Amino acid sequence: MWKTNRAERRYNYPVIHPGKIRVGVLRGGPSSEYDISLKTGATVLTHLPEAYVPVDIFIDRKGLWHVQGIEQKPHKALARIDVAWNALHGEYGEDGEIQRLLESFGVPYSGSGSFASALAMQKPLAKEWLRNEGIKTPYHELLNREQCGSVREAAHRLYRSFPQPSIVKPAMLGSSHAVSLAKTQRELEHALDDAFRAAERVMVEEYIQGREGSCAIIDDFREQAHYALPPVEIRAPAVSPFFDYFAKYSGESTHAVPGNFSREEKQALQDMALRVHRALGLSHYSQSDFIIHPRRGIYFLEVNTLPGLTEHSLLPKALHAVGASLAHFLEHIISLALHRKRT
Repeated sequence: MWKTNRAERRYNYPVIHPGKIRVGVLRGGPSSEYDISLKTGATVLTHLPEAYVPVDIFIDRKGLWHVQGIEQKPHKALARIDVAWNALHGEYGEDGEIQRLLESFGVPYSGSGSFASALAMQKPLAKEWLRNEGIKTPYHELLNREQCGSVREAAHRLYRSFPQPSIVKPAMLGSSHAVSLAKTQRELEHALDDAFRAAERVMVEEYIQGREGSCAIIDDFREQAHYALPPVEIRAPAVSPFFDYFAKYSGESTHAVPGNFSREEKQALQDMALRVHRALGLSHYSQSDFIIHPRRGIYFLEVNTLPGLTEHSLLPKALHAVGASLAHFLEHIISLALHRKRT
């Protein structure tokens, strides 16, 4: 057990209580979802049960690590904890990079492993993987900045050869960052330009209009190997054509928990979320997003391996709907991490 010395106490490191587990909450990071990560990390630090000692590990936009406000090298920061709660969203936090770092130092952590995280983060690859498992997902095309020529030429070709309207999104970013709905060729050109400013690889996806839903899976919860929380129905504000970044974090969206789905739709959403979780080899918890078309059925959109835990996030709302507290959820996932419980 690591013990503080006088110099360390002077820098306001947490007091270690015998028998208590030190949980390092990793938040921030060099990601497009930096602000969301700070909020998720703050939620974890606030709701962590008293049985644990919280250690705030802040990673700034440059990738520099800080423990309780003092800059530290990663290996020194990780030496001060027993388990890591990964509250890093987007690049670096969900693409397998931080997972590989934690694995190299032998630090147990929350969430999926490095390979599964990388697979899920690469939206086109995950879609193809799941399509091979019989999971229906919208038609898409992947574009590489260096290979597609000019944006105008790409928009011209796609508008005439691809089902329209279309959704344009970076291939490896989350939280609907730089995602646009394009209905005209000019809008498609602008959408591609915006997405390419955020990423080198862009996915153009068939737009399917319908009700939006999300369903989370928790491992080994309530005596079930994979427990499906009630699907959440998402109603974006009138100014948002879909559940975009503004709709997610402005507080303008409304969420019905449980959603206004038929019994058959609810069961199908839970079953599909479970199939996604298993097929991609995800661990501890995940949240899958879907679109429900009135005639064509349910389509998988994407999966989030580290769902947000902010005041506007869906997972805390779904937990509340089944009478589970956020503190209990945190304790459960930490227990899985400490026992390296991965699928």
